[in-house]
Amino acid sequence: MAALQNEFELEVPELEELGKHRSLREDVWRQFKRHKGAVVGLTLLIFIVLATIFGPMIWSIDPFLIETANGSAGPTLSHPLGTDNLGRDVLARLLVGGRVSLSVGFAAMIFGLILGTGVGVLAGFFRWMDGPLMRLTDLFLALPLLPLLLVVILLFRDSLKERFGPELGIFLLVVFIIGATSWMQTARVVRGEVLSIKQQEFVLAARSIGSRKRNVLLRHILPNVLSPVMVSAALGVATAIITESALSFLGLGFPAAFPTWGRLLFDANNYIQISPIRVIAPGVMISVTVMCVNFIGDGMRDALDPKLRSKG
Repeated sequence: MAALQNEFELEVPELEELGKHRSLREDVWRQFKRHKGAVVGLTLLIFIVLATIFGPMIWSIDPFLIETANGSAGPTLSHPLGTDNLGRDVLARLLVGGRVSLSVGFAAMIFGLILGTGVGVLAGFFRWMDGPLMRLTDLFLALPLLPLLLVVILLFRDSLKERFGPELGIFLLVVFIIGATSWMQTARVVRGEVLSIKQQEFVLAARSIGSRKRNVLLRHILPNVLSPVMVSAALGVATAIITESALSFLGLGFPAAFPTWGRLLFDANNYIQISPIRVIAPGVMISVTVMCVNFIGDGMRDALDPKLRSKG
């Protein structure tokens, strides 16, 4: 009798382990942690975001304070990254510029993601909208984006500056332009997913019981296309940061008094031989941020793949 009781007690933990249910969030996080590059990228990105948010509070030097007598100085204890030609602290301007660059990246990503997801869902779900929306997507894909960005900025920059101010006006214009020219890939991916999902049994069952198209779209199809949308979101941040940096480097982004990483590169271009750190510092920040976001996107793609999760 005692032997049977001991055997029963040994089997209880095994039954409890079998009864445990792993949620989708736990499975995704477990698979994401296996991607070492994604974990390192996420850690570095969180550090960069926190540094740009709280860094100016800790490093309290005014990034706009002009001291021409201390212009183009090398790295010192009081100025770890040196100063620019006007004597402004490079580290302070780098931290403040990161706020703008990251804000533009995330805001443009959200705008482009909403637009691309909406177009892709409508094109995949409604057959009569598929042709016009996909031809519109092909038209945007065929446009030369950089000349288009330059023309739009030159046309609307002054009017938006007068209406919203130099900083907010340029911010809204840059976010709109980058978002409006980066939604096409998301739309194509989402359309393909919707075309596949709407033929699944649970969608056909929902239609057969008389569910409205709006309910089928919002409750059954849209939640199942979030995986490629989230991957596109991660990669969209990198694209937006690079585009904003390119525009600022060409002198068509934010004004000189409003630093971004791209603007810092533009201002330091003529002083690369005198003070190379002014070019290296914002260039490294842009490169590291983009690499982190790309690694996070790769990790999310693997974590959201049900085939890879089932192997874990």
